[in-house]
Amino acid sequence: MDLPVVDLAPYLEIAACSDPTAEEEVHLRSMCAAVSASLRDTGALIVKDPRCTAQDNDRFLDMMESYFERSDEFKRLQERPQLHYQVGATPEGIEVPRSLVDEEMQEKIKKIPKEYQPATPSGPDPKWRYMWRVGPRPSNTRFKELNAEPVIPDGFPEWKETMGFWGSKMISAIEVVAEMAAIGFGLSKDAFTSLMNQGPHLLAPTGSDLKKHGSEGTVFAGFHYDLNFLTIHGRSRFPGLNIWVRSGQKMEVKVPLGCLLIQTGKQLEWLTGGECLAGMHEVVVTNRTLEAIERARQENRSLWRVSSTLFGHIASDALLKPLGQFAEGPLASNYPPMYAGEYVEQELSAINLKGKIGL
Repeated sequence: MDLPVVDLAPYLEIAACSDPTAEEEVHLRSMCAAVSASLRDTGALIVKDPRCTAQDNDRFLDMMESYFERSDEFKRLQERPQLHYQVGATPEGIEVPRSLVDEEMQEKIKKIPKEYQPATPSGPDPKWRYMWRVGPRPSNTRFKELNAEPVIPDGFPEWKETMGFWGSKMISAIEVVAEMAAIGFGLSKDAFTSLMNQGPHLLAPTGSDLKKHGSEGTVFAGFHYDLNFLTIHGRSRFPGLNIWVRSGQKMEVKVPLGCLLIQTGKQLEWLTGGECLAGMHEVVVTNRTLEAIERARQENRSLWRVSSTLFGHIASDALLKPLGQFAEGPLASNYPPMYAGEYVEQELSAINLKGKIGL
């Protein structure tokens, strides 16, 4: 099974027209229907955005490899546990996979056919992560920890420009997909994007040391869903991402060169009253990862697996609740109105990122 690849260029062209033809309108609605159907049925989508090139992704990966190769002592200087690790570095061994602490999720895993069951992590994820805020934040918010100032490591003069450049491009891609999904679901074009305005979007690359943790079966990110609205990934240089589609089938994701992977998060599930379910996924060292490690060794390249990940969020002070016709859906009562920031803090507590230390 392959995920559909949606080229965003035709939508961008038609959306920019002041007076599109009837044929263009039909084509636009067809594309939007394909996007919403893929997010509903598989929880994922591959997009090609002419504004986001493979070269842009490579420039970002090169810098992050250099950063993660620095010593643990250096990286810990950027650690901000008092801000729930929502800016700066999160060391390996901190984040706990949801599947280790969520009894309801553990029961669901038992019901998955053996051949599709996720790998079982033995403890916290052995991955580093760096959180970099992208885009403007509100001047007044109930959730200061979720909207903190960014952290810039010493010795990387290009850091701010590189992170901002790639982060803003990926946010732009998410916003187009959000528009298309809204149209495909029969909502207003800005139903989702208006709620994303000044959201705590995070460019959040992970770094996994394949020299230290490169044996087959190592779980870098245990079975989990993302707590945000939509997640977008540029192509990693090392495979290993598995996702579960709505039917329960497990598939290894192969992102074509120059493309981006979009995954549904829990906030989208909330806004659609369960019409879309947050996509389950994991990152594990597989046979294909081992082959990529060997190639990298032969070519004297970095052995850090960097994910080019960005979490697109609903604004912290916006209300999460089923929108439009989804408010009348059969599962709508499972998604009571709640501030997005309140929901995020609950999730961060569950996965060991929100401690008891306040600002």
